[in-house]
Amino acid sequence: MTDMPDAKLLECFPNPEPRHAYTIEHVSDEFTSVCPKTGHPDFGSVVVRFSPASKCVELKSLKLYFQSFRNEGIFYEAVTNRIRDDLAKAMKPRWLVIETHWKGRGGIRSTITATHGRVPEGMSDV
Repeated sequence: MTDMPDAKLLECFPNPEPRHAYTIEHVSDEFTSVCPKTGHPDFGSVVVRFSPASKCVELKSLKLYFQSFRNEGIFYEAVTNRIRDDLAKAMKPRWLVIETHWKGRGGIRSTITATHGRVPEGMSDV
């Protein structure tokens, strides 16, 4: 497998409305990584929901960051928490929720949710 995906791919830009609390949601429907046990591809989607403080993540860099997991042997839980940690470090948002929704394998679908900061009620509902 490859080296761990590089958080340096994440670029940010100044929040155009830093004085106001608001919510941004980005959805990537074509996320792929590799099961570290079987070597088979895992397919899923990633939902990034956050309230920016001083910075927002730039979408092309987010896409390239997500694509860097394509050949990575990593469990669902590790992927979700890694994305949360990397985005929290890059943006320093007021709060952040990462949801990963994994396609079924063996009749089981999985959803993993990882949060950062004090998430308002209802913002981390799956």
